[in-house]
Amino acid sequence: MPHTETPGTEAAPNTRLRWWTELPLIVLVYACYSAGRLLVRGDVADAVDHGLAILDIEKALFLNAEHPLNRLFTSEPWIGVPADFWYASLHYLVTPAILVWLFRSRAVRYRAARTWLMTSTFIGLIGFTLLPTCPPRLLDASHGFVDTMAQYSSYGWWGGAASAPRGMGGMTNQYAAMPSLHVGWALWCGVMLWRHGGTRLAKVAAVVYPLGTTIVVMGTANHYFLDAVAGVAVMGAGLLLTPFVLRTAERLRTRLPARFAPAPTGSVTAAATDSATAAAATPATASAPAADDAGSANVSGGCQTSAGERFPRQREQRFGAGAEPDPAPSDAGDETPAPAR
Repeated sequence: MPHTETPGTEAAPNTRLRWWTELPLIVLVYACYSAGRLLVRGDVADAVDHGLAILDIEKALFLNAEHPLNRLFTSEPWIGVPADFWYASLHYLVTPAILVWLFRSRAVRYRAARTWLMTSTFIGLIGFTLLPTCPPRLLDASHGFVDTMAQYSSYGWWGGAASAPRGMGGMTNQYAAMPSLHVGWALWCGVMLWRHGGTRLAKVAAVVYPLGTTIVVMGTANHYFLDAVAGVAVMGAGLLLTPFVLRTAERLRTRLPARFAPAPTGSVTAAATDSATAAAATPATASAPAADDAGSANVSGGCQTSAGERFPRQREQRFGAGAEPDPAPSDAGDETPAPAR
């Protein structure tokens, strides 16, 4: 019976996904992301210059939404405190939760979604490395920004240095503001909820979560508006690169095991057996004529012609039994000796 695929599973991965292989992979990517932010701190002066340059560009384009939002968050604790909790925690909770949900209920699409997220994260890490940027909250107070994380630090677990837990602010790179992966990851979550949620509530959350995150990162003075735009651009680049990354990973998954696998021990014996079988199955008449020592040729299986014959037993068929020619022909000359009697 021919094999048929179940409708809707044509895009299923070739190998079944296992949580004990996926979880270490995700942890490894996030560890690289965190280590990259920590090790590549950049020069503080350059980071401040980059932050001021972004602020000048926004003012020239009339995109300076950070100041009014930051004033609102610092003057209204009922807005500022929840915003700080949002910034400090949701990207650690919502993103893994959606990954787990996709893994359990949408396994067909999980691989592409996970690859998109990881590829974009690595692109963001390149941005942190090449363009260290001082966030608004770390600029001089003359620029008009207030660090809401420091202002409301008594309400949460974070300290005044960063959104990390108290005492761990020195373990983070506070100048990794460009691009904003808070916004990028929130956008990824929104796309997954919109495409696969299936309910009206999921679609509302798909819009509210990335939009709310964009407002929060600016109101808490952790990012500029252009940081958020760069986060969206990074996710777009990751989406475009995802098919290439998937093809490359599949190619490596199939080629590397085959290259390093040991050769089977019975391969030589099997090859010899196949050759002998092929030789036995070949008709005898298909063999090429082979010359013997006397120059005669094989004209059929194993039969050879004698001297003066064009085909086997020609002489017997011509003269018949007992009628072989006289070894001394009659037309021989007188000088021919007579046969011994």
